[in-house]
This record gives sequence, C-alpha cells and structure tokens, in this order.
Amino acid sequence: MGNNPIEHIAWREEKLYLLDQRLLPHEIAFKVCDSYHDVVKAIKDMYVRGAPAIGISAAFGMTLAAGEALAKRLSSEKTRELLKAAAVDLANSRPTAVNLKWAIDKADQWLSKYDNASTVEIYKGLEQLALTIFNDDIINNRQIGFNGSKLVPQKAVILTHCNAGALATGGFGTALGVIRAAVEEGKIVSVLVDETRPLLQGARITAFELLNEGISATLITDNSAGYLMSTGKVDLIVVGADRIAANGDTANKIGTYSLAVLANYHNIPFYVAAPLSTVDLMIDSGHEIIIEERKEIEVTSLYGKSIAPEGIKALNYAFDVTPAELITAIVTEKGVIKKPDRNKIAAQFREGGFSFEEHID
Repeated sequence: MGNNPIEHIAWREEKLYLLDQRLLPHEIAFKVCDSYHDVVKAIKDMYVRGAPAIGISAAFGMTLAAGEALAKRLSSEKTRELLKAAAVDLANSRPTAVNLKWAIDKADQWLSKYDNASTVEIYKGLEQLALTIFNDDIINNRQIGFNGSKLVPQKAVILTHCNAGALATGGFGTALGVIRAAVEEGKIVSVLVDETRPLLQGARITAFELLNEGISATLITDNSAGYLMSTGKVDLIVVGADRIAANGDTANKIGTYSLAVLANYHNIPFYVAAPLSTVDLMIDSGHEIIIEERKEIEVTSLYGKSIAPEGIKALNYAFDVTPAELITAIVTEKGVIKKPDRNKIAAQFREGGFSFEEHID
C-alpha cells in the first residue's frame, strides 16, 4: 500500500498545490497557492484540513511569504517584518489545531537562529524547513501506524470518526495509518465510518481513502454508533487529534467526545492516534483549548441546498474535548501511552529525546 492515495500536497516551481478536499469524492481539483494569503484562505475555507496537513501548509505559507519578499527585493529586516505579519495571519486562520502554531514556531526558531541571513538565505532555509516538516510527518505517521497496529486484534471491526488519513496529514495518516498498518500485517480488518456531520469528512474523505486502498468499509450515520456498540459490533475505536493538552485531554472533530463516553460505557477500547507535535505542553487541560465555531450555513445547508427552515439558528462547533480518563491510550510515533496523564506524556517526550523546552519553543 502506498503512503498516499492522491498527491494532495505538492511543492513545485515555488508554488504550493493543495487538493481541494471540499470537492471530494466527486471531483479532483487543486488550489494553487502562490502567496501566503492563498494558504490562509485554503486553511480557513478547508480546502486543506487535518492538523498535520494544516501545519505542513502553514510551513509552506511562510516559505511563500519569504518568496514574496525575495520578489520585491526587500531587505533582510523588511523580510522579517513581512514574515511576522504572515505568521500572525496564518496562525489566526484556524484556532484549534496546534500543528498550525507548531509549524509557524519552527519557522520562527529558524529565523532566530539565523538572524544574519539574507533574504535569499531566508527563503531557502524556510523552504527546506517546510520540506523537512512534510517528509518527517509521513515517516512519523508510518511509525504511529506500526505502534498502533499492535493494539488491533487479528480480526477486528474498527470505528473511526471524521478523517485522520493520508489526506489529513503529510501521508499515510494517523488513525487510518493504524488501520492501514494492521491490514499490511495481514489482519482482517473492517471499518465503520462515521459520516461526520456537518461537512461529512467521513462520508466524503475517509470512505474515499479506504475504498481506494481496498480496505473493507461501511458508512454509518453518526447517530447509529451507540447502537452498534451496544450490539457488540464494534471492537475498538481509533480517532485522530487536533490538539492534546499536557494532561492528555484531546480535542478532535465534534462528536468524538460522545463516542468516548459510549465506548467507556460499553467497555470498548478508545484510542487516539497523533504525532507528538499535536501535544500542546503549554495547555494544562482541555478546558484551555479554544474550540472553533464555524458558520451556521454549514449546518443549515448541504451542497448549497437549504435543509432547514429559513431563519432557524444553528450551532456549529468544529471540535469537542475528550477527557484523558476516557482514552484507553494515545498512540504516537514514539510509542503507546496507556491511560494517559501528564506524567506519562512527559516521560514519552523525554524518552523520545525531546525536552519540554524544545517542544514549547
């Protein structure tokens, strides 16, 4: 199996190509970003989505900002001013996924380290950084998949929510990476795919990925997951994450918390798969995570057609937070954190050769 069913992120001829995931599964089209403003729009309007993929896009957004400075022949000082403005705009494009800020912070670290770099050197340095973040994410996802596959029985029905596959990352995926790795090991796996209202990332994207990979999948309505658990038709649940607090509380697509509560009631393992870059050590608990609220029209309409009475109010929270005590384990590229808490997460950072300071900075 390949890393990626479609080359959904590509850096070519100093431009960023992003698969327009809003059009899946019926149309394959790309947004061409030749300025960081294009990347801001792509993130905000969800051409690209998924925490790792957003982080990768933001890194290339910083590269495009440096390219703009280079084209305008700005001085090194003016280039850094432009990059500060770009960093703010990119960071504000979506508030919940921590990989976005993480990637921007990596760019800022590079700029601080090479404070005498010319505009040309800044461009080349940020380009290489973005490519490294991109490639490292694919490597990390494969390791997450390998680590997580050990938790999957030889024969299993796995429930997943939203999309945490190749298209939400650099490639291979986090939650779907676990599933892909289990299949590669010869395990008999079938997947129940939550449709994931209101934008149907499960129905449109996860189902698309699994079918392309030849992995057995069945689409279900979000509100049938509890019933399927009660009838013994779910062996485990694997989801991704957009931000994990230092204590293990996890923000993921809205509806994840409900699944975790149901899984706890029915004694079904509930796993979160995410790279360590998704852990935000600056946040002690999930109470501090900013939850994005999106436009009402995403709830009241579908594919441009109204499905609700005109004038009805709608709530559209993009994420919710699952408390760490409801999570059986968090799977990262460095291993499996069972019954996660602050001490265990801190220990994995240290065992992986990271310090808190390195990650926070």
